[in-house]
Amino acid sequence: MSNIRTSIHLRSSAMARRRALARLWLIIPLLVFVGIGALLLVRLGAGDPSLVPSAVIGRPAPQFALEPLEGLRTPGPPGLSGADLRKGHVTIVNVFASWCIECREEQGALMALASDRMLQRQGVTLTGIVYKDDPRNALAYLAANGNPFAQVGIDRSGRTGIDFGVYGVPETYVVKGDGTIAYKLVGGISDASRPALMAAIAGAERP
Repeated sequence: MSNIRTSIHLRSSAMARRRALARLWLIIPLLVFVGIGALLLVRLGAGDPSLVPSAVIGRPAPQFALEPLEGLRTPGPPGLSGADLRKGHVTIVNVFASWCIECREEQGALMALASDRMLQRQGVTLTGIVYKDDPRNALAYLAANGNPFAQVGIDRSGRTGIDFGVYGVPETYVVKGDGTIAYKLVGGISDASRPALMAAIAGAERP
């Protein structure tokens, strides 16, 4: 009789363990889902796309040679190349397109950078890369909104953008005089992101 009771107890314990494991396997995916959701909420709550880490920081800017935007007059040489980013002065590279709504929103900030007397005295150059855009549309866009750039190159294929690590337009890079990428801003220049951009420009000027 004792053996029968022991056998029944063992079977009951085994069934209880199986039920507990089954419940556990149901709970684990739910916990994983909740954890991922919480992580996404934290990232979204940060609200600053410029905080996206970039592997290009501290690395040389890519070697490239972009054709000029035909019909556009610029203070600097036509087109834009990797060699232009290695002339001993800090260069700001803004990647934009006429079809980009956020590019239009940051245009005023770019015009302000171009007219900043302190940056001009320091020799900081603002350049533009037209990203996957129709040249005629890009030209009309700058004609209508103002051209803040000393040099502009057109990246029809997006190859140069890929080499820079572009996520999507607009993006802005601060490049040291030796061609090293010092800073990357994902998204448009705004009141919130401008202080970090200006600090990066100041930092890039130091040896």
